[in-house]
Amino acid sequence: MGDPWVIEGLARIASPALLLQPCVVEQNVERMIDLCGGARRLRPHVKTHKMDEVVRMQISAGIDKFKASTIAEVEMCLTAGARDVLLAYSPVGPSPDRLIRLAEAYPDARLSFLADDEAALLAISQRLVKTKVPLGVFVDFDCGMGRTGTSSVEAVVGITKLICSSAGLSFEGVHAYDGHVREPNPAARREMWSQAMTTVDGALAELAAAGHPVPAVVGGGSPTFGFHARLREWQCSPGTSLFWDHGYETAYPELPFSHAAAVLTRVISKPGTHRLCLDLGHKAIASEGPPDRRIHLRGLEHAHVVGHSEEHMVLECENADQYQVGDPLLGIPFHICPTVALYSEATLVRNAKVTRETWEVTARNRTLTI
Repeated sequence: MGDPWVIEGLARIASPALLLQPCVVEQNVERMIDLCGGARRLRPHVKTHKMDEVVRMQISAGIDKFKASTIAEVEMCLTAGARDVLLAYSPVGPSPDRLIRLAEAYPDARLSFLADDEAALLAISQRLVKTKVPLGVFVDFDCGMGRTGTSSVEAVVGITKLICSSAGLSFEGVHAYDGHVREPNPAARREMWSQAMTTVDGALAELAAAGHPVPAVVGGGSPTFGFHARLREWQCSPGTSLFWDHGYETAYPELPFSHAAAVLTRVISKPGTHRLCLDLGHKAIASEGPPDRRIHLRGLEHAHVVGHSEEHMVLECENADQYQVGDPLLGIPFHICPTVALYSEATLVRNAKVTRETWEVTARNRTLTI
């Protein structure tokens, strides 16, 4: 098998551009399903791709539950045919009303959201009384990340009791995202994950003792996906594994996923003997972390980023003389999720050739119709 990113037809694609190989996405979906022993346990996160075409691909593969971060992503899933979508966010501001309107527009769908605050939950419940629209709730339990959720078992029980006593709300289970477990060493990562899961087990035991057995637990991002898939019977919610990226490939080489997306850029200037300037600014590649950990450029793996601004990336490299102004370059983002959100569409690559097909990054906008 040849290099999947040696492709024809780049000359007619304006840069910077997002390129996507649907066949690799399909392979990654299949590997997700294989790891779980079937599609029933998967609730993949759509925040990585934000594309309704990818949701349809997953539904065709037998996946029937999804996880989203925005109301627009929830709507995208519903319009693509999904009938069970978790908004993995605590809805605030106008979001509760938008979620209720989506529930009204899709009465056959099962919509749920995260809750970690009784006052906010009560406010949503009061709105539901007026509309008579049912919504599910997953209690957001903080198993160590310290971002959202409550780490108080007492609070988990209290929120669950409120859900069960509130009209229009149904207790769907517990959400426990272990995004803080990122150790590159598999053994160390598993140990850290096990400790986090022990805290979840404690919360589940207290809920059962209080008369609230948990219908489902949603947990696990891509770094811990393999542990959840093999060692638990909970719902798994990986996101990055659909497209994969250089950051996760470097940190977690044991995971069986492949790069489905790349960014096309070009040399636009040669400002010095050992320098290249690319049309790859902050608006074209996710700009978190150190500059040298933003994109892995083919042929320029040892280049050093000396400047990064809105529209430009300046590299220092010994082999700059091998490149001419206008030369195309392909790179694998270190973090694919925020990179995808910078583009309105992805150009498809099939059989090592750029096609005239594009997939819209549907939920890039915060609002679709609701």
